[in-house]
Amino acid sequence: MSAIVVSVSSLSLFSAGILRFPLRHFFRFSSLSKTLISASCKKAPKAMPEGLSSSATTAASPSERAVVVAPKPKPQPWLIVGLGNPGKRYDGTRHNVGFEMVDAIAEAEGISLSSVSFKALFGKLFIFTQEVYLFVGFIGNVPVMLAKPQTFMNASGESVGAIVSYYKIPLKQVLVIFDDLDLPFAKLRLLPKGGHGGHNGMRNIIDHFKGSRDFPRLRIGVGRPPGKMDPVNFVLRPFNKQEQEELNFTFQNGIEAVRILLLEGFDKSATFVNSSKKLEQLG
Repeated sequence: MSAIVVSVSSLSLFSAGILRFPLRHFFRFSSLSKTLISASCKKAPKAMPEGLSSSATTAASPSERAVVVAPKPKPQPWLIVGLGNPGKRYDGTRHNVGFEMVDAIAEAEGISLSSVSFKALFGKLFIFTQEVYLFVGFIGNVPVMLAKPQTFMNASGESVGAIVSYYKIPLKQVLVIFDDLDLPFAKLRLLPKGGHGGHNGMRNIIDHFKGSRDFPRLRIGVGRPPGKMDPVNFVLRPFNKQEQEELNFTFQNGIEAVRILLLEGFDKSATFVNSSKKLEQLG
């Protein structure tokens, strides 16, 4: 396979948005360009002047010696998916807290959600080709894709499965955010893997992952329905003003949990989530 040389001017054009190509190519080119730049900086040993011994050349001060530092591996991209139903009819309902959490992350990190691809809304920052639109932002130095599937809840896996398959994202770096009837209202729980727990959106995603359950998920508690209310009707009810205020506080904790997850690892993020206090406990 012939080598591809990415010049400084080409990289400048890419950063300006003039050169566009899929993200996976960008990572390959970035790694290749680092290798080429490192190789070009290595100099052939100079001829030793007459009268100087080899020991004299080793007496150079540390500042004069070439220091070779191995480049740190680039952080791999994460896919963060919030589950919900599209359309104004479902805005602000319990079943759409996954959408709301992704919206909160996007706002906090300055990533706009405006384009449709793979039957999902993505956080928009870069557009690479006309055939495949990829919208990616960053949390710290970690590339992240935000998605809100535009299928209905029960078909969420159609969108999520296509994204994961196309961009070859490891399942351990796919975070799915969804509502949970079995958690107290506004409580968060971060798990490294698990079943669908009766949630049809998660059930469909697991099906499209060929049965694999080995991906992290952030559950947002919406509480149990009162009395004998049908759970289906309950999750489609909107929040009242007090509930929304408490939920907004939960979203702030969720944003911090996601940052810790991407930058410091799962264990620290799970510890943060499990020790987070509810709004009334801080008042």
